Amino acid sequence: MSTSSTPEHATTTDSTSPAASAEVVRAVVREVPDKVSLDGLEAALDERWTRDGTYAFDRSATREQVYSIDTPPPTVSGSLHVGHVFSYTHTDVVARFQRMRGKSVFYPMGWDDNGLPTERRVQNYYGVRCDPSLPYVEGYQPPLEGAEGKSVKAADQQPISRKNFVELCERLTAEDEKQFEALWRYLGLSVDWSHHYQTIGRTAQATAQTAFLRNLARGEAYQAEAPGLWDVTFQTAVAQAELEARDYPGHFHKVSFHLPAGTVGADGATTVEIETTRPELLPACVALIAHPDDERYQHLFGTTVRSPLFDVEVPVLAHPAAEPDKGAGIAMCCTFGDLTDVQWWRELQLPTRSILNRDGRLTREVPEWLTTDRAVALFTEITGKTTFSARAAIVDALRESGDLVGEPVATQRKTNFFEKGDKPLEIVTSRQWYIRNGGRAMPGRELRAELLARGEELDFHPEFMQVRYENWVGGLNGDWLVSRQRFFGVPIPVWYPVDGEGQPQWESPIVPDEASLPIDPSSDVPAGYTEDQRGVAGGFVGDPDIMDTWATSSLTPQIAGGWLADPDLFERVFPMDLRPQGQDIIRTWLFSTVVRSHLEHGSLPWRNAAISGWILDPDRKKMSKSKGNVVTPMGLLEEHGSDAVRYWAASARLGTDAAFEVGQMKIGRRLAIKVLNASKFALSFAGDKELVLDPTLVTEPIDRAMLAGLAGVVDRATAALEAYDHTRALEVSETFFWTFCDDYLELVKDRAYGGGADDVAAETTSARVSLALALDTLLRLFAPVLPFATEEVWSWWRDGSVHQAAWPTSGQLRAAAADGDPAVLTAAGNALAVLRKVKSEAKASMRTPILRAELAVPAADVARIESALVDVRGAGRVTGDLILAPAADGQGDSAVQGGIVVTASELGQPEPKTPRA
Repeated sequence: MSTSSTPEHATTTDSTSPAASAEVVRAVVREVPDKVSLDGLEAALDERWTRDGTYAFDRSATREQVYSIDTPPPTVSGSLHVGHVFSYTHTDVVARFQRMRGKSVFYPMGWDDNGLPTERRVQNYYGVRCDPSLPYVEGYQPPLEGAEGKSVKAADQQPISRKNFVELCERLTAEDEKQFEALWRYLGLSVDWSHHYQTIGRTAQATAQTAFLRNLARGEAYQAEAPGLWDVTFQTAVAQAELEARDYPGHFHKVSFHLPAGTVGADGATTVEIETTRPELLPACVALIAHPDDERYQHLFGTTVRSPLFDVEVPVLAHPAAEPDKGAGIAMCCTFGDLTDVQWWRELQLPTRSILNRDGRLTREVPEWLTTDRAVALFTEITGKTTFSARAAIVDALRESGDLVGEPVATQRKTNFFEKGDKPLEIVTSRQWYIRNGGRAMPGRELRAELLARGEELDFHPEFMQVRYENWVGGLNGDWLVSRQRFFGVPIPVWYPVDGEGQPQWESPIVPDEASLPIDPSSDVPAGYTEDQRGVAGGFVGDPDIMDTWATSSLTPQIAGGWLADPDLFERVFPMDLRPQGQDIIRTWLFSTVVRSHLEHGSLPWRNAAISGWILDPDRKKMSKSKGNVVTPMGLLEEHGSDAVRYWAASARLGTDAAFEVGQMKIGRRLAIKVLNASKFALSFAGDKELVLDPTLVTEPIDRAMLAGLAGVVDRATAALEAYDHTRALEVSETFFWTFCDDYLELVKDRAYGGGADDVAAETTSARVSLALALDTLLRLFAPVLPFATEEVWSWWRDGSVHQAAWPTSGQLRAAAADGDPAVLTAAGNALAVLRKVKSEAKASMRTPILRAELAVPAADVARIESALVDVRGAGRVTGDLILAPAADGQGDSAVQGGIVVTASELGQPEPKTPRA
């Protein structure tokens, strides 16, 4: 192994090869501090890593030599929380491991800075709101600077132009991104900071607009006027992937529809009773629907009934989606109350009678299908009202007319919300852009089947997360709605011609050349037109919408990898090796990225998907900003140290929810400090002289036993990391390390000191070389999780960075171990433990000599302990006889340490403490 700052990874030998066994390392211990400490390492080492380019991506590496990561761009909306630290640490462990394995790691960082979270933060921070009708103000200064939360009411926010609003968004996100980068550096993310991007940046905009125009040219993007979910607060359409079903209080109202005059039901009734939670939609009713097998309504199918209050004749129809056991078993279909209404409307080809506007209020004009005097009078009373106020007025009218049967009954129902909203979604008809994703039939292609096949190709870690992908794709009921009626985002890159009557021709979009991208149709002019033709007859109009944030984020491999701007880089990094992300956005980010890559490149965007679990608060609830139970991480990092917090994160497996535990961070800090102290001890024998890590110099059985055990740890940890199981790798490494500290260091301490630094006895050399070999290996095993402590120790005696050193293999260790048996160390450690227990029970100092001791030992361990007897005697301060005898059957049943029992012992007087030479 080279001791230069950049190892020759390409020549790293196999663990069993002769070259590995012959490997000799020479190192000089330069300076070991008198007092070791973790304090201040984060800032000092970040500066060194930046100066030395420790994590720089090698542009000359071929695709086979590259490991590329599609790093999640965190949403820039105020602050990171401890959940980010948790999941990004998992990714960083992978990046560091792959770098040490000889890969040139492409590990960029992006910032997801467009979309609703940023807009909301800007509105509250600066006290403004966007009004696209207003002109741009040069040098605009907002009324506030730093107002957080909901301290500024919407009515008090100053209206400003879209361009001014976007400038404020860019200003605030730039400040947030500086803070985010500072925290990531403090955490020790081994990101190459020369590769970063913003999802609102020009490169991202050009990438998203190019991909969209190519989707459009291939027939994969289309626009349609159709009913869709609408958030009345944010005034934007909402996609299926952004829905969140929540319990919402309401009331069931039993309402009578009337049979035609002279008609009676089978039971003599002249009315049909339905139950609804939305009586305010009675004016929008287009049919009553029951299940085709429901015997109660067979006689009504094909007839009509008259709606109460509004006197509209509507048909009674059959559809299998009706639920006979729900309410009265027959429901009114309104356009539109919920997604089932949309299904019935589409499949039964029902008329459209919309009464809700985009602002969540009833239309201000009386609909043409309401013709009776009482219908017109009642609707006139409720025009412009909110759905809540209209509901109250209609319930009062139903009660007065006698069409309300009984009183409303309180209920809790599941209602769709926008994941970032706090009001139930409405269904509004509007013109929107869609990208095909298998939710609806695509002419000439089985896109859903193709995307399911892509899921089969992708390696999920853990594997069971694949089911979530398959369930999502299998349950899609519509294509991907990508247009949003917002302001800060990537514009839809099209214009529309305006006919002679001043009407936009939506079906004939004008598209720009790719070379001109990015463009903003609200300010840029299409080829062949001039600005003074905007919005006039015979001219043009720009599409006012932006793409939803996932339409850009679904292209992060292309944006980060330089698809358009840097084809050479793209060829070296795409398809990427890893997509790390949370489980809650499999349906959005993971799926949408697969869709875009499949449509554009005919491939997966990456080979592996590593899915993190959630962080749970002490009440076992998911931490989220919306719940107000998140913990901001910088204070934790400063209090416990970054290595300690990383240890807590790495202790949780992928796909598994983990509790926020400060206690686990304290364990991690103890481990990091122990790494410093154990390393100081292991290097204390060299002084400022050269250490020769020569496997042939290891001669003592217990030294070989320790190295044999460590060789097994290397193999198990490597296999675990290759399988994306960082937790198992840390677990086996840490378990061995504490045995190494508690048993091996204590057992070989006297022999390692020998007669002093100049002692050249073979047994002393064996101990010192074994300590150095173990330290060299353990530092590299811990480096991905504890980057600061391990780098600090590495600098005491090795050149370059531990994070550029080759990942350890077991070959050199096995060469040194020869025929070593790991059980020797275990048995010797158990023997030492029982000897010390004798002193503890006698309340004697550990320096107290043992004049005589007899141990009953499991038969298989007698020879093992005898092979290490010199070290056991030295560490246990046994100055007289130490007799080992095979334990009789059952003799060791009550023993607490490896079946060893002390059958006789005699203590001397404590030795005075004397300093080592």
